[in-house]
Amino acid sequence: MLLAAGLGQRMRPLTAHSPKPLLKLGGKALLDHMLDRFDESGVQLVVVNAHGQAEQIDAHLATRGGTPRTVLRHEDDLLDTGGAVAAALASGQLDDTGFFIANGDTVLLDGPRPALRRMQAALDASVDAVILVHRTFQVHSDIGLGDFFLDSWAVPRRRREREIAPYVYAGVTLAKAALFESRRHGRFSMNDVWDSAMSARRLRAVVHDGLWFHLSRPEDLAEAEHALAAQLTGPTT
Repeated sequence: MLLAAGLGQRMRPLTAHSPKPLLKLGGKALLDHMLDRFDESGVQLVVVNAHGQAEQIDAHLATRGGTPRTVLRHEDDLLDTGGAVAAALASGQLDDTGFFIANGDTVLLDGPRPALRRMQAALDASVDAVILVHRTFQVHSDIGLGDFFLDSWAVPRRRREREIAPYVYAGVTLAKAALFESRRHGRFSMNDVWDSAMSARRLRAVVHDGLWFHLSRPEDLAEAEHALAAQLTGPTT
């Protein structure tokens, strides 16, 4: 599932007339970057939720073609990240044995090993979900004090007050339906089900070993353009 229903308020004025997932990076819409990663990992169907300016996302998906196949899920009322996934799961649109959940503005380039493949390998019988995290110090935009610490078993815990966490959430989760046992309906955040899974030690993390962009504000997008160009062309001096 690709989460594309957010309002993108911090990206204004760029999102005044375009949904954030359709903003361009490297000549490609943000959501296409993630759809390409899904395709490379073997995903065949992606549910894309949308709210404001949903008709633009629908039109874009119609022109994309190829794989993976996409289905638009329109939300009349915002359900937040967890509620949107739970609703799609309840409707039978997601495979309850395992499905990816990605933010619509997630852009990542793989390192030595494809990130989504590594997440698939980590989703075993002992866990309900695997989250992708990135090293906080490697992110150039403002992400606060980080999100998570990891123990030796890659079980995450949240940053406590006055702590600086070494890892930040990188916008992708691989989950089973069991992750949503405690929350099935209504509006709620993915944080709610993560917390339940962490308390039961049924959440794991994979540390991304490639490039990841945190795209919150217009200046983040501009900086990512420079970084992506450098990554693709190599040293120029």
